Amino acid sequence: MKSGRLLQVLLLLQGRGRMTADELASELEVSPRTIYRDVEALSASGIPIYSDRGPAGGYQLVDGYRTRLTGLTTDEAQSLFLAGLPGPAQALGLGEFAAAAQLKLLAALPTELRSRADQIRQRFHLDTPTWFRGDEPTEHLATIADAVWEQRRVRMTYRRWGDQTVEREVDPYGLVLKAGTWYFVGSGRTYRVSRVLALQATPDTFERPGDFDLARFWAEWSEQFEARMYGERVTVRMTRSGLDKTQYLLSGHQARVIRDLAPEPGQEFGFPTESNRHAVADLLKFGADVEVLAPNEVRRDIVDTIKAMQDVYNDAKLRAWFR
Repeated sequence: MKSGRLLQVLLLLQGRGRMTADELASELEVSPRTIYRDVEALSASGIPIYSDRGPAGGYQLVDGYRTRLTGLTTDEAQSLFLAGLPGPAQALGLGEFAAAAQLKLLAALPTELRSRADQIRQRFHLDTPTWFRGDEPTEHLATIADAVWEQRRVRMTYRRWGDQTVEREVDPYGLVLKAGTWYFVGSGRTYRVSRVLALQATPDTFERPGDFDLARFWAEWSEQFEARMYGERVTVRMTRSGLDKTQYLLSGHQARVIRDLAPEPGQEFGFPTESNRHAVADLLKFGADVEVLAPNEVRRDIVDTIKAMQDVYNDAKLRAWFR
């Protein structure tokens, strides 16, 4: 809306000082011609705004002028917790509100604190997704977020692990962003947003449990989930080099378990893993720095893999490939 954009122009000038029409247009994603009209409208309404011509010119407010129109709307206030996360804010449909809230907060700060806030923004950036992973589909994220706010029950089609599809009615208590992946907690269970195939908010509302704490629930659930995932053990012994590599070659949970066990080089210990198949893949990363003692199935699979690799790199076979 034009009134909202006029306020953003005013707050930008108050927070940053002199800005050109092109800079304002880029910030607000409009044309410079639109900025010209907005500045004329502000000036006509009594705002002390003037322009300087030339390469170093631009629009600015008369020194000392400060607007009092910095009250946050409901949507802007709700978006503040994502003010430093433009990607997630955009995914939740709050990108515009988060930007507006930041502008209003900056405008409300004294000059010296505004400068400090801008320095922090230029020096620290939070990038939530992990390396080497594309964005997961979050088609239903905004609808789930609305249901969380409004305490409205949702009906969904959900794809479980193993591609099994189930129909569920869930009371969504909260959303969690973990390493670039969205989850929502509903009725005491956790669901991955990217696995929601279809979702619809129902007319039914629910009462959120008074003693439910999202952060505490997530911490407890995460710990239990990791313990279940790495519930198997393979007996191994490692060299000092192998033990030092665990923090780089394994998941955080596996590394923590081994660190808590504190084995000495050559000492037998239980290596945490999801399954024998996963253990083979993980332990091959250590090369000669690990020896599997039990079970025999894992030891045999590693030996077979090493023999197959030796065959692949056999000199005669390599010569045949490159003829």
